Amino acid sequence: MKRLNSQLQEDGAPMELILLLRTLLAGCKEISFRVSQGALAGVLGSTLSENVQGETQKKLDVISNQILKDILSESGYVKAISSEEEDDVVPCNPNGNYLVSFDPLDGSSNTDINSLIGTIFSITHAPQWMDADDPSAFLQPGTQIVAAGYVLYGPSAMLALSTGRGTHLYTLDKTHGGFLLTQKDVQVPKQTSEFAINASNQRHWEDPVQDYIGDLIAGEDGPRGKDFNMRWVAAMVGDIHRVLSRGGIFMYPFDKRNPEMPGKLRLLYEANPMAFLMEQAGGLASTGQGRILEVMPTEIHQRVPVILGSKEEVETCLTYYKA
Repeated sequence: MKRLNSQLQEDGAPMELILLLRTLLAGCKEISFRVSQGALAGVLGSTLSENVQGETQKKLDVISNQILKDILSESGYVKAISSEEEDDVVPCNPNGNYLVSFDPLDGSSNTDINSLIGTIFSITHAPQWMDADDPSAFLQPGTQIVAAGYVLYGPSAMLALSTGRGTHLYTLDKTHGGFLLTQKDVQVPKQTSEFAINASNQRHWEDPVQDYIGDLIAGEDGPRGKDFNMRWVAAMVGDIHRVLSRGGIFMYPFDKRNPEMPGKLRLLYEANPMAFLMEQAGGLASTGQGRILEVMPTEIHQRVPVILGSKEEVETCLTYYKA
């Protein structure tokens, strides 16, 4: 099987980016080990703190964030990092050529039930005219991403990665500690009969989402003329991995509870990297109003609605917004 380095070189990734990705993934391998120890290492449960999002931090949130922050700061390749768990950007090397944004442990509420979790990341070029502590350096649309991916900590640790030449899947070989290519050029099926959405929020959805999901639930007796199944992992990384693997549509739409908060998922740490992977695999990714990767960020913790997955199903969903 092909090693990660070989595939990155084949895809034309510059050496410094390859070295940065290897550094980042070394941190993910450490997180994978910490996650696998679970209760044995006393890392389960919550802290007494909240992050900038107002969410109670899990112990593994804090541990994972610190692992990635330390290893990226010491690498020399990174000018600054932004993390879902940090209030502000973290300056690293003022001469670094890259910016890294990440969610250190997506789905961390699943840690206490031994369910799927993962690390999501994206990398962009660092504007050299800006200071390392300037958050506006990160306010780039997703079209500027040079690499994005996630590591899923499941029965096996799997990496989904794209440097703009297709999305590839790798599996961590724990016998020698490297990621090996296990599926090249993933292509998301254009059609699907699976959807993923947090149905407990139904009463807060806008009319287009109410109508679309209602038609899916109506099954073969409804206007779609076929049955759909709902799947929900409660960790974006797990749901997106399923969609990449066998198709589907994933939605976390705008809801009416807080008009000033247009969505739940963070643009830099979740929506952009997943949209990048999905588009590179032949899928679509939209806010309902436009392409996710074309959203111009206004602040590093910005949230957006997310609709992504199988191309034809996302296109069908978007017709409800135009009705």
